[in-house]
Amino acid sequence: MQVAGIITEYNPLHSGHVHLMEEVRRLLGPETAVVCVMSGNFVQRGDFALVRRQARAKAAVESGADLVLELPLPWAVSSAERFADGGVQALMATGLVTHLAFGSECGDGAALTRLAAALLSEDLTEHLRRELSRGVSFPTARQRAAAVLVSPEDAALLASPNNTLGVEYCKSLLRHGSAIRPLTVTRQGAAHDGEAREEEHPSASAIRALLRTGEREQALSLMVPAMGAAYEEEEGAGRAPVFLETCERAVLARLRTMTEADFARLDEGREGLCNRLYDASRTAPSVAEVLETAKTKRYAYARLRRMVLWAYLGLTPEDCPASPLYLRPLAANSTGRTLLARMRKTASVPILTKPADVRRLGPEAQALFALEAKAADLYTLAYPDLSAAAGGSAWKEGPVIV
Repeated sequence: MQVAGIITEYNPLHSGHVHLMEEVRRLLGPETAVVCVMSGNFVQRGDFALVRRQARAKAAVESGADLVLELPLPWAVSSAERFADGGVQALMATGLVTHLAFGSECGDGAALTRLAAALLSEDLTEHLRRELSRGVSFPTARQRAAAVLVSPEDAALLASPNNTLGVEYCKSLLRHGSAIRPLTVTRQGAAHDGEAREEEHPSASAIRALLRTGEREQALSLMVPAMGAAYEEEEGAGRAPVFLETCERAVLARLRTMTEADFARLDEGREGLCNRLYDASRTAPSVAEVLETAKTKRYAYARLRRMVLWAYLGLTPEDCPASPLYLRPLAANSTGRTLLARMRKTASVPILTKPADVRRLGPEAQALFALEAKAADLYTLAYPDLSAAAGGSAWKEGPVIV
């Protein structure tokens, strides 16, 4: 059996996501199993997921996936490179996945692989250092440096967000010498972060924007049916929509009680961002103003958002192990349950199907799960109905069987 892996967020799930799963089965065969590695309650851009992880995972299985595994928190809220590497390593750890499927603007897996190899080359370092010395942003510097090693056409692919993420997937596969083969599908519909238009796949950010402005019915119409039903169920229970602003005072309280040394631990690049965030957090009355005050043209806004989120969650770079220490299923259908049974023999790390399994893990894995559990409790503070925000959910919930 072919087993295709997809690294995703489904925040929320829309027709473009379903199109990718359909294309995977068209290209690899209708019996192909689809295993998703999905971010949990927090996402890569440094934000709260719109709907909690179990609801999104269930919608994914009802929409074409067979098994959804959680991407552990430290990778889910990291840079694109670390996000991709965590997802790839989780798929590798199953011992079953044959292909890594992803959408890209170019749809050219060979070109993305060439570019990935160039970015892993030792020759890139000097070119990148030279470009950064000119004061440009890291993405711009990297694209210019890559253009020295590959064709201008290949280097230009880094200007598009899904191509860039695809390159990170290919880099991770190459770095680990993985036998998993990349399979890219040309992305259709609205651009990443683009506005929704009729007769095309929407972007997840456009759907979230509609919900923020109260255009609920239009937002629901752009979700696939299973996701729309899951959203309405969560909304009815007081658990959706989830936005950082709902618990903004808790985030600001955390920032204002942190010391300069606390902020310094979050700045992996040692580039002074920690000082800018510390200064901004002393006076700014909102998270948006903290970010606006701290940002410069050199640093991506998402990087600052991630630092703020890490501060709120009490995470530091030291909390990110070299690789995922366990696989945690969030949802599965009958095919997914069969895959889980096979993974009991093929997986290189433990599989947690019930929280009690945590007690049989080693100290490092137990510490990682404790971080996940704490983050789950902090996530609930952004529920619209605070009475629904009971703690301890991570120790009670098992996978959803569809």
